Amino acid sequence: MNIKDAISSFPKKGPESHKGDFGRILVIAGSSAGTGAAYLTSQAAALSVSGLVTLAVGKSIFPVMTVKLTEVMVRPFFETRDWSLGLLAEKEIINFSDTTDALAIGPGISRNKETQNLVRNLIAKVAKPVVLDADGINSFVGHLDMLKEAKSKLVLTPHEGEMARLLGIEVNDISQNRKDVALKFASEYNTVLVLKGHKTVVVAPGGDIYVNETGNVGMATGGSGDILTGMIASFIGRGTEPFAAAVLGAYFHGLAGDIAVKEKGVLSLLATDILNKLPEALKALG
Repeated sequence: MNIKDAISSFPKKGPESHKGDFGRILVIAGSSAGTGAAYLTSQAAALSVSGLVTLAVGKSIFPVMTVKLTEVMVRPFFETRDWSLGLLAEKEIINFSDTTDALAIGPGISRNKETQNLVRNLIAKVAKPVVLDADGINSFVGHLDMLKEAKSKLVLTPHEGEMARLLGIEVNDISQNRKDVALKFASEYNTVLVLKGHKTVVVAPGGDIYVNETGNVGMATGGSGDILTGMIASFIGRGTEPFAAAVLGAYFHGLAGDIAVKEKGVLSLLATDILNKLPEALKALG
């Protein structure tokens, strides 16, 4: 797939459309140390054509997130002592997911063992498409075969370090064989894989591959990947199939970074600079 095909596959807004037509996204993110990641993912989803975005967080960070987010709805759930989502939240989250079109799981959720257990349970039980990132991916370290039990279509968005940790190999083994590793993983685990980094590689389970050409070194900054996660989930919720959504996410995420770096330079570029350029970058989607 090339970027022109991905853009042409994106559903356009009709004159009689309303917010319910543009995707309902559930973001499962955040912990005591992860409020920024939860914010960036949710806000990116809201800026990337989603009609309704809800952020699920532990009760203790609920007040913080309601202040940080205006257009995103925030719902409090049972939590762990790390203020991450706890196992007691499982049933309520699954019930709420039935009202959504796609989920983003992982940014800032911590490596709390109870939260990781919750993530694995959700992947096995939630029927809607899921974009899995960050500590959501880390939840499957040592439990890799559980990805094969996923009830829904998955998109994984690891950087090379997360990919190496997941597979139990060295980072160099990833960086020297990016395409081959991505193709093998996507096929074996029936998932779309977005292997982030210089020239991000996006692979479909059937072997279709896209190598992204947008983006710059300034985007190697904390929070940049959280934005990509929210974008891909938003595109899926809008009705784009997961591989095309991942291609669009990689391309427009990089484009927003390219626009931002012209103003900020590579040394001072922040994730919020990328976030703020999404509207300009996404104009091509109509």
